[in-house]
Amino acid sequence: MLIELDHVSRQFGDFKAVNDISFAIGQGEIIGLLGHNGAGKTTTMKLLTGYLEVSSGDISVDGLHIGRDKSRIQERIGYLPENCPLWTNMSVIEFLRYQASIKNIPAEKQEQNILDAITKTYLKEKALQPICTLSKGYRQRVGVANAILNQPKIVILDEPTNGLDPTQTMHMRSLIKELAKTSTVILSTHILQEVQAVCERVLIIRAGKLVTDQKLAELNRADGVIVIVDKNEEDMAVLLNSIPAVRSFVLKSHNNNHFKYFVDTDEVNIPLLSQAINQANISLYELKPNIQSLEVLFSQDFSNVEV
Repeated sequence: MLIELDHVSRQFGDFKAVNDISFAIGQGEIIGLLGHNGAGKTTTMKLLTGYLEVSSGDISVDGLHIGRDKSRIQERIGYLPENCPLWTNMSVIEFLRYQASIKNIPAEKQEQNILDAITKTYLKEKALQPICTLSKGYRQRVGVANAILNQPKIVILDEPTNGLDPTQTMHMRSLIKELAKTSTVILSTHILQEVQAVCERVLIIRAGKLVTDQKLAELNRADGVIVIVDKNEEDMAVLLNSIPAVRSFVLKSHNNNHFKYFVDTDEVNIPLLSQAINQANISLYELKPNIQSLEVLFSQDFSNVEV
């Protein structure tokens, strides 16, 4: 694996901002690190980039360990912090030349790296303009150009669309997809749409803990069936237990004469289930695949997570 976090925690006094997090990321993945404001996303990013030290646990990147090999790891990472510091009195090209020099990029590679970064971020027309004259969207692009100057294996973007208008957001999403062609990308955000638009896999952090690690394609697969009928659990048990395709069922809720069941069966068995219900003269109000969406996962109550 390119990146591995093994039981990583970070404390500030008695407060655990990151609490025993473990995950691994392979080469070429586009990862969405999702969580509400204050969940621990930015702290996790700072630990991964070496800007903060871990309180416990271990982080390895490309076979290197963050403690003893921090400078070598940082050479492999491009990082766009949430509030990207820019020298606004400089032009775009001046700023990137200055950054290339302090990042120890070899002198003979600096101009080509700068040209590549400007090209990838669509900044050619703005290269000679002072950064102070640029819009928020273009300033974010300058930040991304700076992050990829060293042609990193890993690009980490912390809230890259924060404060952008819809058009600028669309351009930033296109840019992220372009970066993913040559680098592993980690996108930290609290916006569901950002993850859904560009990511392949989502890690959800709640109160410093990793509560979900799943591919987005898997989230959209049906997991059982939801059935709403007018029969109580005792009556429905007789019917459902007689259907071989039904592995199990559970009553989720009821309201007046509407009983909602989760039925553990494959989606292809919905017609069979519908036919059986109709033949039993049971009123059917709803029958649909149970799809665990990203919205459902993100909004679930994790109040029982220890902090």
